[in-house]
Amino acid sequence: MRLALFEPDIPQNLGAFIRLSACLKVALDVIEPCGFPVDDKRIRRAAMDYYDLASIARHASWAAFKRDRPAGRLVLLTTKGASDFPGVAFRADDILLFGRESAGVPDEVHDTADVRLRIPLQKGARSLNVALAAAMVVSEALRQTTGFDALSD
Repeated sequence: MRLALFEPDIPQNLGAFIRLSACLKVALDVIEPCGFPVDDKRIRRAAMDYYDLASIARHASWAAFKRDRPAGRLVLLTTKGASDFPGVAFRADDILLFGRESAGVPDEVHDTADVRLRIPLQKGARSLNVALAAAMVVSEALRQTTGFDALSD
């Protein structure tokens, strides 16, 4: 199981993703460019003391991510999803992809996804914070794939 964050706009959300990655022992792919200056020092500051617990891979672009990503199904969380959460059967090698806070992902990325997943919300609500959505979905994915067992070790 992996988390992937596409061109994040908000450094605090990147920090939340790193903390989520570290605490749940799920690798994180950061697909750049980011909407803020990013270097190891800034990432460490956003992640606080969780940086060294996290497994983080940085990719210079979407093309670099596609070239270098491990095998597995790409599951995109999108307000335009065809499948509703939590009705998807997750796999242990899924890559859970989350878009930019301001704009989601472009059509090219949307079209690449194997699964496009939508979290149902009450009428009038546009979307959840991306880090909250990630916590919800990765938790269910780990539950389904017994990924929480690795945390007991």
